[in-house]
Amino acid sequence: MKAMDIAVLVYPRLTVLDAVGPYEVLSRIPGATVTFVAETKGAVRSDVGSLGLVADASLDELSGPDIVVVPGGPGQTDLMDDGPVHEWLRSAHETTTWTTSVCTGSLILAAAGILDGVRATSHWLAMDQLERYGAIPVSERVVEDGEVMTAAGVSSGIDMGLTLAARLVGPEIAQTIQLGIEYDPQPPFDAGSPGTAPDFAIEFLRSQSRFVLEGR
Repeated sequence: MKAMDIAVLVYPRLTVLDAVGPYEVLSRIPGATVTFVAETKGAVRSDVGSLGLVADASLDELSGPDIVVVPGGPGQTDLMDDGPVHEWLRSAHETTTWTTSVCTGSLILAAAGILDGVRATSHWLAMDQLERYGAIPVSERVVEDGEVMTAAGVSSGIDMGLTLAARLVGPEIAQTIQLGIEYDPQPPFDAGSPGTAPDFAIEFLRSQSRFVLEGR
């Protein structure tokens, strides 16, 4: 089976599950090497500050990955202006098999110009921002368009990882990985999307959307 390099972008104030959810799936693909990359090597702190992830490679050390995963989180707001991350994403996207994102990571892709005219999703509180950057917002858990795959909020990164695994190595291996991580969601509440959540939760999060998305 062909070896593949998978780069997961990390940055200060990211939401950890956005990165670790796909990592748990993709790292189990035979022949895959998953590397956390950042502008500079070293630890970055999560959105709540109590957990760090270590970037083992800088952007220039992994310039041509087969797969790119861009997580979201409050720190996304600091990566919306053109700069080294956008340059790396555009360059990598020219040769990737798949360019992917989780949650507000899609806004980073959009700001880099990668989602122009592309169907994509994001956290439900951020969907309106996608259109401002030229993307076509789609309210689905995982959205594929060409070689771009985007996932909705946080936990959907696991779904995206499994969908991506099926595209890369087939549904049999993807299902085996799903069983291996015992991904069998049975949440105690049917409140995981604005379509099913109670009004009080929706109204509260909408009123706090700046704080939820920007961590301020």
